[in-house]
Amino acid sequence: MGKTLFQKVWDAHTVATLPNGQTQLFVAVHYIHEVTSPQAFGMLRDMKLPVMHPERTFATVDHIVPTTSVAEPFADSVAQEMISELRRNCRENGIRFFDTNTGAQGIVHIVGPEQGITQPGKTIACGDSHTATHGAFGAVAFGIGTSQVRNVLATQTLAFSPLKVRRINVNGRLAPGVTAKDVALHLINLLGVDGGIGFAHEYGGSVFDAFSMDERMTVCNMAIEGGARVGYVNPDETTFAYLKGRPCAPKGEEWDAAVARWKSFASDPDCVYDDVVNVDAADIAPTVTWGITPAQSVPVTAAFPRPETLPPADAATAEEAYRYTHFTPGASVAGTKIDVAFIGSCTNGRLSDFELVAKYLKGKKVASGVKALAVPGSQIVAAQCEKLGIAEIFREAGFEWRLAGCSMCLAMNPDKLVGDQVCASSSNRNFKGRQGSPTGRTLLMSPLMVAAAAVTGAVADCREVFAL
Repeated sequence: MGKTLFQKVWDAHTVATLPNGQTQLFVAVHYIHEVTSPQAFGMLRDMKLPVMHPERTFATVDHIVPTTSVAEPFADSVAQEMISELRRNCRENGIRFFDTNTGAQGIVHIVGPEQGITQPGKTIACGDSHTATHGAFGAVAFGIGTSQVRNVLATQTLAFSPLKVRRINVNGRLAPGVTAKDVALHLINLLGVDGGIGFAHEYGGSVFDAFSMDERMTVCNMAIEGGARVGYVNPDETTFAYLKGRPCAPKGEEWDAAVARWKSFASDPDCVYDDVVNVDAADIAPTVTWGITPAQSVPVTAAFPRPETLPPADAATAEEAYRYTHFTPGASVAGTKIDVAFIGSCTNGRLSDFELVAKYLKGKKVASGVKALAVPGSQIVAAQCEKLGIAEIFREAGFEWRLAGCSMCLAMNPDKLVGDQVCASSSNRNFKGRQGSPTGRTLLMSPLMVAAAAVTGAVADCREVFAL
């Protein structure tokens, strides 16, 4: 019987089976940033332990870095302390750091793939919940906590319980205006925020076969929002074409050997999955969240659902959501006024996201009263957008074109909502207070939908606004 990619990668990195039934896994690549690593390094110092494999750890700064200026000292003294501590830890331990002066700094889940560090068949860990992003390359990537960051630094291993594997097939053709972000939101709505607990999600079907690497990363990024610890796509020619020539990718004769090895990790045709879900691409529309979980979403053409029409468990969460958002059940989603529009994050801050929006944004203007931010996910993305004239299109439309960083996703830097502002956001979470205000309201949607909301001043169908 064949094996899934998950099983193959798991087996290839197994060090031992522990007495409690967990597997001790070797971690091939470890990404760190300024938020979850300082305490881990502090614990190592207290224990007088070195970093075992510094060459396997890569660092960047993303969550706290300001997006208006990276001149130091930062206005936020805590942010300055965090970046200074990360520099110190990387310098003392010989860890490569993509600092703000390197031209390669950015969000950790964008920097790794850009550099070609993320590769098929690897186990990858990072102290960030959206580490599943790297599964787009056929890697098994886990988000971990600070104590686990310490464990990886000290031993290059982690203890994990095995996961079941669910295959999710999306077949058919997506309609114009429907993007990878809509696929991600649709799947989370279909399976629920807890639907993936205990599973690794393997994404496939004709839609994923046709997706670019950026699109695959968008869906894998949000696997965690549906409860799955891991999300991945089998590596193929699209994967290899993306990696070829990148700074940390194999070169010359090593390239051919690497591709052959990467291909061997793909799930076997006769492998058996623990569960299979089939989705018709025609059922997916431009999607908007309306509540306080990423599963609370509807097509933009729909109305806010009435709690009494939902299953009992969902009805209770819906009532809680309405108490927080003050939206009206039964009212049309389209037409909901917004105050802020945000395009960026590790979900949708890549070059292709800005390219797509720029194509339709050119010649249009942000509506009066809307604060619109465009935040590239890395300095490399920012430079590409400047070179291609994309940044200027955003500026002319009335967007604030910012420097690279997480920005208004977790809002650990100055980019925050104020009061009960409503934000059309291309990020990944709409939890209470997620964007920096305890009463701020986040509506998740694709970058194209954010742009449509920005130019109309309200939630709008991108297909109508941009005549798609």
